[in-house]
Parts: sequence; C-alpha cells; structure tokens
Amino acid sequence: MDEIGSRILGLDDLSRLRREHGSERIVFTNGCFDILHRGHATLLSEARESGDLLVVGLNSDLSARKLKGPARPLMAQEDRAFMLLQLRSVDYVTIFDEETPIEAIKELEPDVLVKGAEYGQGEIVGEDFVEGRGGIVIRIEMLGRYSTSEIIDKIKEELRLEGEQGL
Repeated sequence: MDEIGSRILGLDDLSRLRREHGSERIVFTNGCFDILHRGHATLLSEARESGDLLVVGLNSDLSARKLKGPARPLMAQEDRAFMLLQLRSVDYVTIFDEETPIEAIKELEPDVLVKGAEYGQGEIVGEDFVEGRGGIVIRIEMLGRYSTSEIIDKIKEELRLEGEQGL
C-alpha cells in the first residue's frame, strides 16, 4: 500500500490508532473539504497545534451530497483525502458515509475535538462524548473571506458574466 493509502483509516483502524498512540494527544476535526482553500488550511494547522496527531473525518461523496445537495461534492472523496494528506498538519484521514462523524469519534476517542467557532455550545457532534471522557472541544475562528460555497458562487458569476459578454 502506498504511503497516502496507509494514512486513510477505516473505523477499525481508528481504535487501533488510539491504542498505539495512547500516550499522545489525538485531535479530531471533520468536514467536506470540497475545494481546499486557505480557510481549511488555517483551521487544520491550528487544530494540529493542539495535539500530537490530527485525524480528519472526511464526509464521503454520499454524505457530502446529503449535507450540501446533489451538485456536491465537486471533487471525489479519494481526491479530497489525497489533498488533505498533502498538508503537513494532517496525519490521517477517515472517510465516513453518515451525516455525522459520531461513530468515528467514538472509535478514535480523541483528546481534542476541533470545529469552527460558528458552532455554539452543544452544536458540535461528539462534544458531549469527548468532554465526558475528559477531553476538550476547541472552536477556531474561521477566516471570513474563505468558503467553498462562496468560491463556487464566484466561479458561477464569472462564467455568467463571460457568457453575457460572449467570451
């Protein structure tokens, strides 16, 4: 198995990772990461700084469609996982089909759960589980100018303008 493939973990691999790295502080975050942008990279870098290993739960294509609609994701889950694993901050990726990563969180038992600051108290999936085990939840302020949906809208607008101008 290639180096990238060995860093994409299934549910069973998550509990093994926890056992093998029991003394290390494991951080978990999740998302679709459809078009990887600076906001994503910043969140992932800051998440990684709060522990020794960063595991990213990646919404599968099926899960992303459930959350974002039939036109998403734009990039296949294998491509999104590959891109995430190119970042120094990301140690492992696990892909999940469900709408939430709760099963992955329960298998991994992370010490730190990270999401964007737009999520309030009690709105983060797995928050009760992680805190109940003595872990912490960290909310990271997102960079305001970066959003996959906004990037897609900007591209659509540019294409519309080009069409109107006959380019």
